Amino acid sequence: MKISYNWLKQFIKTDWTSEQTSELLTDLGLEVEVVEKYQSIKGGLEGVVVGHVLTCEKHPDADRLKVTTVNIGLEAPVQIVCGASNVAAGQKVPVATIGTVLYDKEGAEFTIKKGKIRGQESHGMICAEDELGLGNGHDGIMVLDDALEPGTPASVVFKIANDEVFEIGLTPNRADAMSHYGTARDLRAGMLQRGVNIELITPSVSNFRVDMRTLKIDVNVEEPQLAPRYCGVTISGITVQESPAWLQDRLKAIGLTPKNNIVDVTNYVLHELGQPLHAFDAAKINGKIIVKTLPEGTKFTTLDDVERTLHKEDLMICDEKGPLCIAGVFGGKKSGVSEGTTSIFLESAYFDAVSIRKTAKRHALNTDASFRFERGIDPTITEYALKRAAILILEVAGGKLTSDVVEVYPKKIEDFSVLLNFSHVSKIIGQEIPKDTIKKILVSLDIKVNSVSDSGLGLTIPAYRVDVQREIDVIEEILRVYGYNNINFSKKFNATVANSPRTEDYKVQNVIASQLNSQGFHEMMANSLTTATYAKLSTSLKEEHNVVMLNPLSSDLSTMRQSLLFSGLEAISYNINRRNSDLKLFEFGKTYHKYLNGYEEHKHLSLLISGNRNKESWTNPQKTTDFFLMKGYVKGILARLGIDKISNAPVQSDVFSEGTAICYNNDTLVEMGVVKKSILKHFGIKQDVYYADFNWDLILKIITGKIKYSEIPKYPEVRRDLALLIDQNTTYESIFNLAKQTEKALLKDINLFDVYEGKNLPKGKKSYALSFTIQDNTKTLTDSQIDKIMSKLQQTFETELGASLR
Repeated sequence: MKISYNWLKQFIKTDWTSEQTSELLTDLGLEVEVVEKYQSIKGGLEGVVVGHVLTCEKHPDADRLKVTTVNIGLEAPVQIVCGASNVAAGQKVPVATIGTVLYDKEGAEFTIKKGKIRGQESHGMICAEDELGLGNGHDGIMVLDDALEPGTPASVVFKIANDEVFEIGLTPNRADAMSHYGTARDLRAGMLQRGVNIELITPSVSNFRVDMRTLKIDVNVEEPQLAPRYCGVTISGITVQESPAWLQDRLKAIGLTPKNNIVDVTNYVLHELGQPLHAFDAAKINGKIIVKTLPEGTKFTTLDDVERTLHKEDLMICDEKGPLCIAGVFGGKKSGVSEGTTSIFLESAYFDAVSIRKTAKRHALNTDASFRFERGIDPTITEYALKRAAILILEVAGGKLTSDVVEVYPKKIEDFSVLLNFSHVSKIIGQEIPKDTIKKILVSLDIKVNSVSDSGLGLTIPAYRVDVQREIDVIEEILRVYGYNNINFSKKFNATVANSPRTEDYKVQNVIASQLNSQGFHEMMANSLTTATYAKLSTSLKEEHNVVMLNPLSSDLSTMRQSLLFSGLEAISYNINRRNSDLKLFEFGKTYHKYLNGYEEHKHLSLLISGNRNKESWTNPQKTTDFFLMKGYVKGILARLGIDKISNAPVQSDVFSEGTAICYNNDTLVEMGVVKKSILKHFGIKQDVYYADFNWDLILKIITGKIKYSEIPKYPEVRRDLALLIDQNTTYESIFNLAKQTEKALLKDINLFDVYEGKNLPKGKKSYALSFTIQDNTKTLTDSQIDKIMSKLQQTFETELGASLR
C-alpha cells in the first residue's frame, strides 16, 4: 500500500521528517518498507530557470541555427545556440543550465553540457515543452509569461509537486488502515503516546446541499444480508474531462493512472477514506437500482470488455432490465462513465466481506475496491464518503446535486463490547502499564471506555476494527501503540527443562527418520491439499469422506488428502521424469476424513521405494527393489520400536496388486505391497513402486505403555537342533506357534536356519533345520530336563504336522 506524505499531512499537520514518521508507523505495525521521492515532472526541473533572450542572431555557419545571449539571473548573460524557429529577442524562455539532467520520452536521462555547435559556444539549452516533460509539443521553444524574473526556478513557475511516498507492507488484518485517513488515525495515536498532542483533521461535508430534486433513482436491496448498507445520489450537468493537476498528482504519487475527473474522484476518495465508490451513467439506468443475485450462468460484460459467466451467489447491481455492475468488484461496460456522460448515479455501499471475496476469486478479479471490501471496511462512513465524493465531483466537473441521498440501511451495524482485565494486560505484556496510559491509548484508537473498575475496563470497539474482537486483540492494540521497544527486558536469565517422555511423538519420529536416512531414504513433505479426483482411484477411499475446502485456491488443491500414497506418487513421477528413477522416500504426515459424526485426522508414516536398490557400480551388480526389501525395512522399523507381538493378515486396501498387512492385537499396524499398475498409470509411472503405510497413531499408543524389564539371567541357556522332514505346505509360522504352545515356560527362542528341497527327499516333502533355545531363570537345566522338552516337541510335531526326523 502506498501512502503520500503530503496527502497524509492533510489529516495531521506535522513537521516531522519522513524518517521520523516512517519509524513511528513501523513501530505501530504499519511497516514502512521503503520511502520514495515523487515529483510530478521527473527530475523536478532542477537546474531549469527562466531566461530572458537579450539578442538573437543567425548562426554564421548554419542556416537553421541561431546564436542567442540569454539573461538567466547571473552577473553576465550566457550564449546559447538554439535551433528553434520561433526563438526571438525579448522572450522569456525556460533554460536548462550546464549540469541539468533532463529525461526523454522513454525515461532515459541526458545531461546538459558546455559545448560548441558549428564553432559557436553554447552554455545551456532553451527548451521545448516535450524536452521538459511538460507536454508533447515540439514545434518550437516554450515562451513564458513576460512578467517572470530571469533566474526564477522553473519548478516554481510550473508548480512542480514534490512528495514522499511510504510503501507500507500492510498485513491483511489491518483493513482499518487501508487509506490515508486510516493511516493518519494510527499515526495520531502513536504521536499522542509520545507526547505530541495533535488533532486529526477530517474533510468537511457541511456544504453538501441538494440543488434541485429532478433526478431521483430509487434503490431496492433484495439481498440485505449481502448488502447491509447502500447509499446513492445523482449529480447532473457534469462535464467529463481531464482532472485538474492537483488531483492527478495525488493519484500519480501512489501509482494510479488518472482516467477522467469522475473516475479519479472515486479513486481519490477510495484511497483517502478507504470507502470504495462507483459512478454509473444515469442515462443508462433503466428504472431503479436493484441489488440482487442473478440466475446461474447469466452472461455479463465487464469494463475490461470480457464476457463473464455469473455464479448464482454473485451479488449484482442491476436496473429493471439487467445487470450493471458486479457489486464491490468491477463495473459493467455498458453503464460506465464516458466522455458523453452528463449525469451520474454515485454509489457508496457496505457489502458482505465473504461474498465479495468469493466473487472476486471466482472471476479472478483483484481490484482496489474488492481488496478493501473483502477485508472489511468501515460501515459508519458510507454516507459521509458519498457526500465527500459528491462535493469533489461538483468542484472538478461542475453540475448540480439533483437528488437527496437515497439510503437502504435496514439493520444498523452495531459496535461490539469487550471486557479488559488489567491483570491479563500485565501478564501478556510482561510489564505493568499504568491504567491511565491504557485508557489514553484506547481512547486514541476510538475505543470507548464505558466502565472502569479496579480490575478492568468495559470497552466498546468500533465496527470498523474487524481485527479487534477479543480481549487479547485489545491487549495487542495497547502494546503496539505503547511501543514494543518500551517493554523492558529482565536481567535475570530463566531456563526451564521440559520433562518429556522418550516416547514423545517428535522423539520417536527422529529415531525412525535417522534409521531410514542411514538406509538411503530421503524424507519428503507433501501438501496436505490435493485434488478430489484421487478418491476415485481406490474403492478404499470414499468421495463422501473428502474434506473439501470452502474457498480452494484451485481444483488441484481443493481437498484434504485421505492417503499419503498419491502425493508420494506425484513425487516419484516428478523425479522419474527428471531421470532420477532409483528412489527411497518416506513421509510423516496426516490424512483427513469426513464422517457423519464429524471430522477426523490420522497420522501415518509412508515408505515408497522404486527402481534399483543401489547405484550402478562394477562391484555391485544391478538389482531392482522388491517386496522382500520393503518387508525388511518395515520389520526393521518395528524392531527398532520394540514391537514384536505381531501377526500377518490379508491386506484390505485395494491400492495394492499384491501385499500383506501386519497386525497388532487384531488392529492393522502396517499395510505394504506392490502398487497397482492402474494407479501408477494415472501418474505416468512405468516401473514398479512398493508402498508401506504405517498407522503412526497406533504405534505411539503401543510404545507408550510401561516398559517391563528383568535382570539378566545368571543361568546358562541351552541350544538344541532338529532337522524335520515336513510337508511342503507346512509353514514355519505353524511350527513356531505349535512349539510355543507346547513349551511355554522354558522355550525362549526358535530359529529356522536352513531349508532344503530337492534330491533325496520324498515327493511333496521339504526339510527344515531349526534351533531351539531353552533356559530356566532359577536354576541350571539338567540333561534329562532338556531331553524331556525336546522329546515332547518332537512328538508334538509328529502328531500335529506329520513331521519326522531326517
